[in-house]
Amino acid sequence: MTKLRSRLDLGMMKVILALAWPTMLEQLMQTAVQYIDTAMVGALGTDATAAVGATTTVGWLVGGMISAFGVGFLSLIAQACGAGDREKAARASAQAAVVTLTVGVVFTAVTLALSGLIPRWMQVQERILPMASRYFFILYLPMLPRAATIIFGALLRAAGDTRTPMKVGAVVNLINVVLNFLLIFPTREMTVFGLTMTMPGAGLQVVGAAIASAAAFTVGGVYITVKLWRHPVISPRGQRFRPDWHILRPTFRVAVPNMLQRFGTSLGYVAFASMINGLGEVAAAAHTVANTVESAFYIPGYGMQTAAATLAGNAYGAKDARRMQRLARMFLPIEIALMILSGGLLFFLAEPLVNLFSDDAAVIALGTLVLQMVAVSEPFYGFSIIVEGLMQGVGRTKLPFVFNVAGMWLVRIVGTLICTTFLFTGNAGLVAAWGCMIAHNMLLFFLFLWCYVRGAWNPLGTGDA
Repeated sequence: MTKLRSRLDLGMMKVILALAWPTMLEQLMQTAVQYIDTAMVGALGTDATAAVGATTTVGWLVGGMISAFGVGFLSLIAQACGAGDREKAARASAQAAVVTLTVGVVFTAVTLALSGLIPRWMQVQERILPMASRYFFILYLPMLPRAATIIFGALLRAAGDTRTPMKVGAVVNLINVVLNFLLIFPTREMTVFGLTMTMPGAGLQVVGAAIASAAAFTVGGVYITVKLWRHPVISPRGQRFRPDWHILRPTFRVAVPNMLQRFGTSLGYVAFASMINGLGEVAAAAHTVANTVESAFYIPGYGMQTAAATLAGNAYGAKDARRMQRLARMFLPIEIALMILSGGLLFFLAEPLVNLFSDDAAVIALGTLVLQMVAVSEPFYGFSIIVEGLMQGVGRTKLPFVFNVAGMWLVRIVGTLICTTFLFTGNAGLVAAWGCMIAHNMLLFFLFLWCYVRGAWNPLGTGDA
C-alpha cells in the first residue's frame, strides 16, 4: 500500500510540474514585457519611467476583472474534464468566446474614454500628464485581443494545455522586444563585437513603447484564438454562440465573487499608487521600479496556483476526495520552498535589479530597501496563493473575496493613508506604505491558514489520504 501511494504521489508530482513549469515560463515572459518597457524607457529619464508606471495599477484593475471570467471558466472546464464530460467543456469554451467578445468591447470603450482622466486621478505630475495619457490610450487600444489572451489562456490551462499559452507569451515577448528597440530610440550608431553599424529607429520614446506592446498583444490574442479553435478537446467549433445559461450561471457564480475581489483589491492598488504618486518623483519612480522587479519573483507562486486550480477542479469533477487531500499536501511544501528561494534571491539581488531600471542613486537606494523588506514575507504569501488556487478550482471564491478585499482596504489602504498623511512624507512615506503592504500579506497568510485548517477550502471533506 505504501509503495502504491508513493507511485501515485510521484505520478502526481510529475503532473504538477508538467502543468506548472510552462505557466511559470509564460508568466516570466509576460513579466519580461514589463521589464523591457521599464528598462528601455528608463533610459529616457525619470519622467518617462513615471509616465509609464503611473497607470500600471489601473492595468492590474482591468486585467484582474477580465481574469475573473477566466477563473470561472477554468473551474467549470477543469471539473468537466475531470468528470470526462468533453461536450460540456466544448460548450463552455463557446460561451467563453461570447463573454470574451463582450468584455473586450466594453473595456476597450471604457479605457479609451477615460485615458485622459486616469493619469490625473492617479496624481501624476502635471508636466508628464500628456505623456502618461498617450501611453495609456495606445496600450489599451487592443483590449479585445488582450481579453482573448487572458480568458482563452485560462481555458487551455483548464484542459491541461499549459504549453500553448507559454508559446503565445514567447511570441508576444519577442515582438515587444524587437519593436521597442526600433520604435523607442532614434536612428543611432551601434558597436557590436567591434563592428559599428547604423541602427534605424523611429525615436518615438514613450509612445514607441506603447505601440510596441499594443502590437505584441494584438498578435498574441489572434494566435491564442486560432489555437483554441483547433484544440482537440475544447474547441468551440460547431457549438452555439448564443448565451447558454446552463453554462453561464455556474461560471458567473465562481467568476463574480472573484471579479469583485479583483476589482476591490485592484482598486486598492490604484488608491495605493495614487497616494504614493503624491509623495514625490523619487518615491513614485522607486515604487514603479520596485513593483516591476517584485512581479518576477511571484512567478513561481502564481505558476503553482494555476496548476493547483486545474488539478483541484479535476479532482472535484471526479469526486475524488483522496486525490484532493494529496494535492494540497504536495502543493503547499513545494510552494513554500519555491517562495523561500524566490524571496532569498529577491533580497540579495534587489540592488542590481533596481539598477537595471534606473541610474538615479536615490531611486536605487529606496527601491532596494522596500524590495528587501517585502522579500521576507514571500513564503507566507505563497501559502495564501496555493490555498486560494485550490479554492478557485472547486468554485469556492467567496471567502477569498472577503479575505482579500478586507485585507487590502482595512490594512493596506487605511494604514498607508494614516502613514502618508499624518506620520511620514517623501521617501519615508514609501517605506511606511510598503510596510503596510507586508502587513496585508501576513494577514492573508493567517486567514488562509485558518481556512485550510478548518477545511473550508475543500467541498469533498478530508477523505482518506
